[in-house]
Amino acid sequence: MVDKSYEAIVIGAGPGGYPAGIRLGQLGVKTLVVDKEYYGGVCLNWGCIPSKALIAAANTYQDLAKLETMGIRVEGASIDVGKLQDWKDGIVQKLTSGVKGLIKANKADSVIGTAKIVAKNRVEITLPDGKKELVEATKGIVVATGARVIQIPGMEIDGQTIISAREAVSLREAKGTMVVVGGGVIGMELGMVYQKLGMQVIVVELLPQILSGVDTDMVKVVQKAFEKTGGQVHVEHKVEKIERRPGGGAKVTVASKDGKTFAVDADKVLMAIGFKPNSEGLGLAEVGVKLDGRGHLVVNERLETSVPGIYAIGDVIGAPYLAHKATKEGEVVAEVIAGHKAAVDWRAMPSAIFTEPEIATVGLSETAAKEAGRAVKIGKFPFAASGRAMAVRHTDGFVKTIVDAKTHEVLGVGIVGPEASDLISEASLAIEMCAFAEDVHLTVHPHPTLGEAVMESFKHALGEAIHVLNK
Repeated sequence: MVDKSYEAIVIGAGPGGYPAGIRLGQLGVKTLVVDKEYYGGVCLNWGCIPSKALIAAANTYQDLAKLETMGIRVEGASIDVGKLQDWKDGIVQKLTSGVKGLIKANKADSVIGTAKIVAKNRVEITLPDGKKELVEATKGIVVATGARVIQIPGMEIDGQTIISAREAVSLREAKGTMVVVGGGVIGMELGMVYQKLGMQVIVVELLPQILSGVDTDMVKVVQKAFEKTGGQVHVEHKVEKIERRPGGGAKVTVASKDGKTFAVDADKVLMAIGFKPNSEGLGLAEVGVKLDGRGHLVVNERLETSVPGIYAIGDVIGAPYLAHKATKEGEVVAEVIAGHKAAVDWRAMPSAIFTEPEIATVGLSETAAKEAGRAVKIGKFPFAASGRAMAVRHTDGFVKTIVDAKTHEVLGVGIVGPEASDLISEASLAIEMCAFAEDVHLTVHPHPTLGEAVMESFKHALGEAIHVLNK
């Protein structure tokens, strides 16, 4: 017998699930949002938000040493990492409690419990006290369970010496040496934080470059900045063995591709080699939901799985693993369930990497465009030529524009430099609206701003740049 009946049930309250629940509530669909641990998911609790708070603090701390060039002398500056963590935790608490309140305010219900799909329209929820409830969904079930950290046999995370991002955003001291296994987004973002806060950070990356998939010219800017602060990068290397020490810490053996090895005495080892989807234990196979070879749920443009009435969004359906992608999918799936004509139809998905300097991209990179056989024009404007960048003392990097050589259609934009994560939105809008290079470069941008660099890069692609020499 069914205990409760809803029109929609959303499994997972992360950056995809809770927006889906809120939007369903707005559309008048009776909805239940269930999560086994917390509101806000990985993003709000130990991913996007806490890591960016730490990044902002670390950048501010590092900048103090550079203020003397502006005539500002700061003496005896120090950082209390424990107090920093308390501040970060306060931000997380405000946001997660806000999520719960928003779900309720939009007339959706929520509950903490472990969900399992037992039929195409029914979900069994195990509450924290062990009690089970059978809940019906008359219009649709949304799987929004996200992803979890990949673990390597023999190098399992213990939460003390070998840690994941979850523990890394909550370290209450920054002393000694940290080995980062994996030079991807999480590894480089958090590695740079702890390098700035006082640790010796060594990044070990199996591939030929860190931040794989990003154009090499942008990656070089970030790697140079990291190494300038004392960080080390070893590409085409792998961690062969981690030997924990009884009193804490570990001996980490690193090998190059030609077999040469060296050892590092590490206080912390951050495992940052990627994520895998949370698709187990949900009853998916029993009801016939198809998965791909990596365990992601296969969906169509309406985000519906192989079983009508069961939908999926966010990391659990595959890369790119981005919170804003999950949020957009949550809004789309809500409209689909509510009977609206909605589908996944964006032209490009922006991404941002919060290293120092930041990297942000949207659309095709130069490499991808050329590999696709597109004839392109490349525009480039360095922040070293920006008056605003000089004024804020962040001149590393550039804006890079990729346009079709014949039509001048905007194909992609890459930014490495100050506030790249904010600047990329203009480029995203340009691609979404099928803009041409002229549309951006003829748009007046306020002076002096970092946004002028975006405009100038489009001018440069057309040979009309004012503040940098044209080709």
